[in-house]
Amino acid sequence: MKHSDRTPLVSILFEGAVGSGKTALAATLAIESDFPFAKIISPEELVNYSEAGKCTKIAKVFQDAYKSPLSVIVLDDIERLLDYVPIGPRFSNAVLQTLLVLIKKVPADKRKLLVIGTTSNARILEEMEFMDAFNAVIRVPSVASGEEVKSVLKELNVFTPTELEIVSNSIFGEIPMKKLLMITEMARQGEEGARAERFIQCMEDYGVKKFL
Repeated sequence: MKHSDRTPLVSILFEGAVGSGKTALAATLAIESDFPFAKIISPEELVNYSEAGKCTKIAKVFQDAYKSPLSVIVLDDIERLLDYVPIGPRFSNAVLQTLLVLIKKVPADKRKLLVIGTTSNARILEEMEFMDAFNAVIRVPSVASGEEVKSVLKELNVFTPTELEIVSNSIFGEIPMKKLLMITEMARQGEEGARAERFIQCMEDYGVKKFL
């Protein structure tokens, strides 16, 4: 985007399981882009706003972005921004239409805008015809058993080499990054020499039995 005159607007959507690291990845990209304007729109920021207020707030962020030569906006947890609930189902059509218009709007005066969205429910966005608003959809996978888990745990520097083998061999299938980090931190609080056993116990306590 920095060097191409043909990409004034790029929009990508990260989709994956809850806790897979979509928000962290989007935020890291926004920070490391070094764009003069970077902003995250999250459901927490809009919790006290009315439907009209949410639309105005979102539109204001985009208007501010258009003033910068290079901007990045992260739309975090889009289904929650839309107030989606599975019972009904119900969602805010006003917010949906606002986002659809703004995500597709090309900045003027040679400005450039990168929009990064995150969702844990791609199927719902597909039904809302929201997915088509993005140039690309990228799946953020959970951490797979074997070398991926071992690589993450090695970086955290919690276990001895022997414990690392025991722990990494106790996981089968996939586990969301956020849950893996939380359980590892719980294991860190255990006595030295018994952290592998504590890790496996925490896996069971936090309902990750399907990975054992």
